[in-house]
Amino acid sequence: MTDELFAAACAARDRAHAPYSKFKVGAAIVGESGRIFTGCNVENAAYPEGWCAETSAIAALVMAGDTKIIEVLVVGISPEPVTPCGGCRQRIREFATPTTTIHIAAPDGVQQSMTLADLLPQSFGPDNLS
Repeated sequence: MTDELFAAACAARDRAHAPYSKFKVGAAIVGESGRIFTGCNVENAAYPEGWCAETSAIAALVMAGDTKIIEVLVVGISPEPVTPCGGCRQRIREFATPTTTIHIAAPDGVQQSMTLADLLPQSFGPDNLS
């Protein structure tokens, strides 16, 4: 499944709208249905109005009727691993569990795999409100 996620995230990254930063990111997530949902970053001239690749993929997941993230893969081009930003970590947490696997990739493949708990320790999520 990781190879399929990687290919989907790379294809999404290629579609990113990043005319200002030139920093294209793609994300692919597996929903509870087993389907893969993708997203890319979309920048805006009014900088705070853009959105991240993970946010786009989560929106596609929700629109399709899935409510749980099973696995995530994020791909970008950088000398350092491109991990989800703080806001996206929290967005992922809304639909995932601390044990959900997050893969961080560059164009040549997966660089790291970790759990959401590793990426967002002691997170606040839906279970805190139940």
